[in-house]
Amino acid sequence: MRVLVFHGYMLRGTGSNIYNVNLVRALVRQGHEVHLLCQDREVRPEGVHVHNPEIGGLLPVYVKDPYPGFEAKAFPELSDEELGRYLDANVAAVRAVAAAAGGIDLALANHLVMGPPILARADVAPFAAKVHGSALEYTVKPHPRFRPYAEEGVRAASGVLVGSRHTAESLWAALPAVDGLRGKTRLGPPGVDIEEFRPAGGRDELVVYVGKLIVSKGVDLLIAAWPLVRSARPDARLQVAGFGGYETGLRRLLAALERGDLDDARAVARLGWALEGGERKPLPILSAFLAEPPAGYAEMAREAAGSVELIGRLEHEEVAALVPRAQALVMPSTFPEAFGMVAAEAAAAGALPISAGHSGMLEVSRQLSEALPKDVAGLTSFPVGPGAVEGIAARLNAWLSLPEEKRERARAALVETVGRLWSWDAVASGVLAAAAGELDGLPFP
Repeated sequence: MRVLVFHGYMLRGTGSNIYNVNLVRALVRQGHEVHLLCQDREVRPEGVHVHNPEIGGLLPVYVKDPYPGFEAKAFPELSDEELGRYLDANVAAVRAVAAAAGGIDLALANHLVMGPPILARADVAPFAAKVHGSALEYTVKPHPRFRPYAEEGVRAASGVLVGSRHTAESLWAALPAVDGLRGKTRLGPPGVDIEEFRPAGGRDELVVYVGKLIVSKGVDLLIAAWPLVRSARPDARLQVAGFGGYETGLRRLLAALERGDLDDARAVARLGWALEGGERKPLPILSAFLAEPPAGYAEMAREAAGSVELIGRLEHEEVAALVPRAQALVMPSTFPEAFGMVAAEAAAAGALPISAGHSGMLEVSRQLSEALPKDVAGLTSFPVGPGAVEGIAARLNAWLSLPEEKRERARAALVETVGRLWSWDAVASGVLAAAAGELDGLPFP
């Protein structure tokens, strides 16, 4: 079968990028001819026909970050003319690829905007729409200007795939005018490459974070929690992998804590979103923690100096090498996530994932915890709100203090659960079924 996948972005770094590169590889393994439209000029998955639409150097994004070779603009910053040119260029590219290939049998459009409306206008094949969280939460919901494009796309789709029940409910609430949307929405989470993410022979006393360095990812909560972990586990280290507009703010917070300068740490919490380039908006959870920190916290923070390292952006294969060396991974996002893919990958590698207790992350945590002993199952998530900083530290300390044989049994259960629930071949088959409108065999969210 000839399958077209429209992604429109890179093939490294973020969750949707990793989703697409693994999806097309699985489709090729299944024997399909795959045409992928993206903007990555370097990554070329084996056996995949990669096409780079000419978009004039202007790349619309959901969260503004630098992209070498492009002028990146958040969708709300685009003029109507810029948005029109972007849509027209991609529609023309999809039609050209389909014509050159001799026709397309089934297709997938990624992101609520602008993948589905692009495929709807190109009219080249039945297609499924895959809703990743960022387009929905950062663009369509807060900016009604983009709702008509989202409605156009999902109306034309044969099936709509979401990573979690949370994302489904958010989608239905955002697009109430689309008749039948609930009926054609199906669960379509990402997968995990269990050959790439697998347990290693030995582990360091290491905790990791992997993701964007933006305010909504909650990395400041983990950094603030770390002195409470380090005081109980003097050999423990924290590595923060990622990039983003809040990196300077996080480095300032870390430096303030390492000096024991809680006044400057409080200043970071007050400035909040301004340190990412937005309006001055305080960080309520961090502010509340620093207003009344635990006794001796400043001294704990000074003593933890040098145990936290911001290691920059990692490619996916580098993440697969890092995570198996870790005892735990923390996913502290304060903003809704469509699926806890980083948590699932950590579990596949035998590292305990500790995630914020909401949205798609909580659904992953619940599925993972079902196979764990009771005293470990409760460590996989923490409530986001007052006490979240202490909650992260308490769960890390509880896990790190367990006897090694008990941790090893829990790791084995995590690995088994991921292998059973999330494989890329199953994801690929679900995408094709949704594109064909064969929804009866796919799970309702």
